[in-house]
Order: sequence, then structure tokens, then C-alpha cells
Amino acid sequence: MHDFVSFNGRIISAADVQLPALAAATLYGKGVFTTVAVYGGIAEWWFEHWRRLSRDAPKVGVDISALDLAGTGQAIDELVRQNGVTDGRARVTFFDGSPTELWPYSLPNQTSVLITTADFLPKPENLKLTVSPYAINTASPLTGVKSCNYMEKILAKSEARARGFHECIQLNERGEVVSASMANVFWRKDDQLYTPSLKTGCVPGITRLQGIEGSDCMEVEAGLADLRSADGIFLTSAGLCAVQVVEFDGAPLPAECDEFVFGFERFG
Repeated sequence: MHDFVSFNGRIISAADVQLPALAAATLYGKGVFTTVAVYGGIAEWWFEHWRRLSRDAPKVGVDISALDLAGTGQAIDELVRQNGVTDGRARVTFFDGSPTELWPYSLPNQTSVLITTADFLPKPENLKLTVSPYAINTASPLTGVKSCNYMEKILAKSEARARGFHECIQLNERGEVVSASMANVFWRKDDQLYTPSLKTGCVPGITRLQGIEGSDCMEVEAGLADLRSADGIFLTSAGLCAVQVVEFDGAPLPAECDEFVFGFERFG
């Protein structure tokens, strides 16, 4: 992560950020976030990110009525310039700073905005994928929401890493492929590109949206057998862009894939 952050409209040192210890965000992870890809110093697809934040925030009870698209976008741009970011990523997080019913305390009902920047995540050269034992519950109120309560995702990825894998595929309670723990998933079979539909409970990633709009992709409800028989598997996120899987549960996948599969060069 870079040295400076934007916190409630002010650019400060990352070490100086403070959240109330008894706030709902601190105690329970009550907040929403998005990670924006930055290319050439520009935060790409910001409108789509804002639209998702505006959809997710009410679902978890975070009030962003005092914030807007233009003002938050300007704060991103200012931080990108301050940190000298050319190509990288910016995370925008809305934290609920209000007190909780279980641990009441005198706190202002304020939503804090934290913006951080960093380089892109390093891409594993030989990404190994497995299946997580932890299912996604499509009946959960957090399904499809980029909530700050990320513990289930962290535990799923940690479990996979403990077994020697980089990432894991998560299924829902119906046995449908949903996503990786921290990325969306695409696969190719017989020159057709597929990705799980939103009905499976996957997060509507903005990089996923770019992949769909930039290619002839079908959104489907598919089982694990469909993924195991794929000619190629790819994971996408704003932090990674896109990365090809080379091994799925010990089974090797094709070493190379045509760059046009996602419809634009950055996914090559």
C-alpha cells in the first residue's frame, strides 16, 4: 500500500487513520468497499463502481446520502496524484461509524470514507486452483455484496493456501459454481466463454462486467463438472486484472490462451 490515504476528504499519512473502536464498522465489519483499477492515472469504470456501492450500502445499513459520485471520484483522483500512481488500484471503503445496539456508546452517526492506493497484485506464474469446502449461502443478506465483513472469504483462501493452492472455487448450496474466494471466474469450452450468472450468488465484479461486455460470454448456472471439463479457466478482479489458471486440483490446463478471449488487451 502507498504512503498516503484519503480519509473523510483529507489526504493524510496511512499511519494516522483512526476509526472509533466501538463503531459498528470496527466491531462487526459494517461497511462496503470497491477496488478500482487505475490505468494511466485514471480510475477506470468509476461510475459502475459507484453504482454498485450505492446498491450495496443500503443492504448493510450504511448511510452514504452525504456522499456523491463526483466528490468521491475527485478524492480518488487527488490521492492517485499524491501517491504518483500510474497503473495500480484504489480501494474505496465506506465505514459505518455509528454505535451498535449491543454495545451502545455516544458516537456520531457518521459514515467514514477511506481511499487507499497500491500497485496491482503480483500474478502467480503458475496459478493452482482447488475447490473450497466452504459453500456460499445464496439466502444470506450479504450474498453478492462487497461487504467489509470478509472473514468467510479470508478463511476460504487461507484453507486453500494451507493445502498448497493459490485460490479456490466456491460453490453455493445447490452445487453451482459461484466464484473464487476473492475473484470472479470465467472458463472456456469449445471456443465459448462462460461465467457464473448473478443467480448463483457471485459478486457482480466490475472486471467481470468488462469481460462480459468485451466478449461473447454466456452467464450460466453450472456445476463443478462443467468447470473440470473446461479448456481454460481464468480469474478476474480489479487487483489482478485477469490471470489464467494452470492447474485445477492437480489436473493441468492449457499453458496458453488467446489474448482476445476477454475482448481487450489488458486481459492478455
